[in-house]
Amino acid sequence: MKGQGFVAILGAAMLASCSKPQPEPNHVQQLMAEVVQPQADIYWHSAGSVSDEEGVHDLTPTTDEGWQKAADAAVKIGEAGKLLMTDKYSSGRKEDWRRFSQGMVDIAEKARQAAADHDEDKVFEVGGTMYDVCSACHQAYPPPVPEDAGDNTDPNPGNG
Repeated sequence: MKGQGFVAILGAAMLASCSKPQPEPNHVQQLMAEVVQPQADIYWHSAGSVSDEEGVHDLTPTTDEGWQKAADAAVKIGEAGKLLMTDKYSSGRKEDWRRFSQGMVDIAEKARQAAADHDEDKVFEVGGTMYDVCSACHQAYPPPVPEDAGDNTDPNPGNG
């Protein structure tokens, strides 16, 4: 009996040592992956055109709902920019972090207005500026590259 108790305790200790504590999630990476990138993709896919084996496809919204979806995406990007200025996201970062975040808020408002105006040229133009704002921040604060990524990984997947 004594031996069985020791084995049970030893087994429990071994199991406990195998389960590593999960690191605290990186709030910035989580916000970017769950909010910013998907919303930026929605906005960017509301302007310009794509070409494939079937021809050229215009991405401009054709309904009020499509334009609203682009405007809503811009609003969510702006909200994320405001969050990035809070202590939860900016603590321990340089002052330029807040400037980059404010740039995100500013361009998101221009993007929202362009979509609200149903101005396809302005949506395209502002989308390019939004990409530049994102890229400037990513130059100063590079996103992590997944360990399993090869050399041909785009640091801004889905952007373009």
